[in-house]
Order: sequence, then structure tokens, then C-alpha cells
Amino acid sequence: MRDQAEALRMKMLKAQGELAKSIAIVSGKGGVGKSNFSTNFAHSLRLKGKKVIVIDMDIGMGNIHILLGVSPKYSLRDYLMGSNSLEDVINVDEEGLTFISGGSGLDTVLEWSESMFERLLDAFEHLQKEYDFILFDMGAGATQRSIELIMSVDEVIVISTTEPTSITDAYSMMKFICLKDPDKKFNIVSNRVTKQDDGNESATRLQYAMRKFLDKETLILGFLPEDPTVHKAVLAQKPFSLLYPNAPVSKRMAAIADVFVQVDRTEIKQEIGFLTKLRGIFLRGRE
Repeated sequence: MRDQAEALRMKMLKAQGELAKSIAIVSGKGGVGKSNFSTNFAHSLRLKGKKVIVIDMDIGMGNIHILLGVSPKYSLRDYLMGSNSLEDVINVDEEGLTFISGGSGLDTVLEWSESMFERLLDAFEHLQKEYDFILFDMGAGATQRSIELIMSVDEVIVISTTEPTSITDAYSMMKFICLKDPDKKFNIVSNRVTKQDDGNESATRLQYAMRKFLDKETLILGFLPEDPTVHKAVLAQKPFSLLYPNAPVSKRMAAIADVFVQVDRTEIKQEIGFLTKLRGIFLRGRE
């Protein structure tokens, strides 16, 4: 009965345009600046009037709170364990960006009790009605748990550098996801670009490979140049897009956000809702 009621409620809310879009931000390997992208992308979306929340899903290596200069008292794990409310684990930085720290133990999803998973679904249902975008900052690479969450979201943003190994790893990640869900929407961003032509070429290579070998169209959001202000912002624990708004990398981030918000998402195929797909993770683990 709950599944039917949930499906009906989500269908009605989606028809009214009230549900947040869920976005997984991924990379083929670590060290490409994925979390830094997540925080600055979120802030850029906020500057365009969008309500955004970032959920750090990089288990054991999460650093969203460090990049934002916030020391959260509680994490998503504390909420799932029932020791704290959802409001307790939602943090806000000085600029007003909302985020949730993942905490440890989230990779043991199949060991969660039914009550813990119900709390997770309740949390995401609430967040979907409160925000325009939910950004999941995923750990580098692919694990069973991360892939299952990625399969549930509306679309994916893939971060890659111009290095051949990074491009190859990004393609492998996209291919793996696409074979599991051919309808998944992909967005591509090239990071740490030293020459504009290199950034355009690397993103185009990924786009071409997806089209040629998987018959899958992808959207290039843009590229971010190598910029010394990024390192300065990390040391200051502030988003570079706010600390140095006139820096080349900040202007490029604003352009990426522009492209993203202007995309027509009415045709994104999501026949089974985000929450229903997440429920499937729990049910498969108990079979």
C-alpha cells in the first residue's frame, strides 16, 4: 500500500513541477576536482535563484564540509540511526549553501534495518519537495552501492580532466552506467584545462565515443581552466566562485551553470521515480 501511495503522491507532485531533480556528480577516478566542482556548481546555481542541497556520498573520504569551512556536528548516518532529526544533519555555510555530510557506514546499505531505510526515503521525499536540485557528490570510481544510487537519480554530471587516463576512466564509468540504464541523461565537464582547445577536445572525445559505441547522446556543459585561485580558495575553505568571482575559472563555472539551468528537462525519462528506485535497492538486498 505504501508503494502505491508513494507512487501516486510522487506522480502528482512531479506533474505539478514541485519535485527536485536529483543529480549524481561522478568521476572515473579520484583527483579530478569533483568535490570542488560540486560546491562551486551548487553556489553558482544558488546565485541564479535555485534552491540546492549537496549530499556528500564520498564514503570515508568526504570533504565537502572541509571545502566549505564547516565542521558539522551530525551526519546523514546520525539521522539514519535515529539519534538526530533531519533538521539536525542539514548544515548551512556562511554563504547559505545547504549540505549534508555523509558520515561513515553508508556503504553497508544492505545491512540497514527497514526502519533506517524508511528514514532515508522519508528524508529524500522531504528534500525533493524543498529544493530545486539535490546534488549527490559521489566517491571516485564505481562501487556497487554508488552505482545503485546513480541508477536512481534523474541525471549524471561526469567530471574529467584532459589527461588520457582520466578520459578513458570517465568513458568506462559512463559506459557502465549507460548499459544498465540507456535512458540516463549524461552531462560532461572538463576540469583543470590548460588550453581551451584541449578542454573542448577532451569533452568532444567523450561525447563522440558515447555516440559512436553506445548510440547515446550527451550534453557538454563546458570546461574549467587551470587557475591558481582554485588552490587559494581551497586553503581559505571557501568556494572560488564566491571568493574570486572575476577569476577565469569562476566565470566558466557561471557559464556551466547557465547551460545547465537552461536545459529543457521535461523529456528526461524517469518512468520509475527516484524514491521507488531507491526502495528497490533495499528490497533486492533482503531477497
